[in-house]
Amino acid sequence: MNFRDLMDSKYREIIENYLNEQDEKALYLGQKFSRKSIEHHISPEEIISLHKSVILEMEPDLPHHVLHSFDILLEVMIGYGFAYREHQSLRSKQQELNNEIDVASNMQQTLLGTSIPTVKELAIGAVSVPAKKMNGDYYHFVQDENDSVSVAIADVIGKGIPAALCMSMIKYAMDSLPEYRHEPSAVLESLNRVVEQNVDASMFITMFYGDYNPKTHLFSYSSAGHEPGFYFNATSNEFEDLDAKGLLLGVDKKAKYRQYERRVEVGDLIILLSDGVTECRTEEGFLEREDLVQLISKYHHLPPQEIVNNVYKQLEKLQHFELRDDFTLIIIKRIS
Repeated sequence: MNFRDLMDSKYREIIENYLNEQDEKALYLGQKFSRKSIEHHISPEEIISLHKSVILEMEPDLPHHVLHSFDILLEVMIGYGFAYREHQSLRSKQQELNNEIDVASNMQQTLLGTSIPTVKELAIGAVSVPAKKMNGDYYHFVQDENDSVSVAIADVIGKGIPAALCMSMIKYAMDSLPEYRHEPSAVLESLNRVVEQNVDASMFITMFYGDYNPKTHLFSYSSAGHEPGFYFNATSNEFEDLDAKGLLLGVDKKAKYRQYERRVEVGDLIILLSDGVTECRTEEGFLEREDLVQLISKYHHLPPQEIVNNVYKQLEKLQHFELRDDFTLIIIKRIS
């Protein structure tokens, strides 16, 4: 016999034992019966109906008003049963979605993984932390046979899985443009055409792309509407905005991008970031760029990786360890 065939007699036995003895054993048997009922998909209203029939058999002279109260309880449990089953279904779907997002997040890390170059003239630090499981920020380094270092940092306006897939496309488009790698303006113009043709019209991308030549110590760069970085001049001990103008990727396929150049001296810092750094919200409001400069200045004597780690920890603490946007910070320092 299956559980449904036996449940009437089992439940009656539990009720009788408890009414006669009122001990913990009967209550434990009730809990066990409940678990078995769930396993066999017995609804709450079926349990109420069973309880009513057992009580009526045991107490046929039960007052009518008590008897009728079971009808109300039965209706309540029918509604509860529907809501509970819907809740369980939603939980199951949510778990499936979370599993898919975990897979997508792992795939994103694999597809978008990049390594920090080792160049004797430079020290480089980078930290990129998603606000949620999927990262809408992206950064990428490329080092060629002459030790030139190209760096890209981008932010998709639009988050989640579509943003991650979009970033994967951008990375492989960048890797297919080796002939333009040392010309940031040409790189952005090519990527802009790729984005305009292949990405949904509601999704745009900001990007900063730079190339460092270790022979001339010139840093060439262009921007497609990306958050301006900073430049630290070690001689004057001053920070200044690393301004560059340009239209977001994907807006106009004929867009042109201006290329800028800056000579980097020993001790100078190139600081690149996403808007998740400058738009950090604290209890006093949004973080000002001047506040960020002061924070970086506090640690600028340290190696770049230690600088970015310390800045991230400080800003994370200010936000009570809850990022509201993806956070990416890169610092490049000329050391010789």
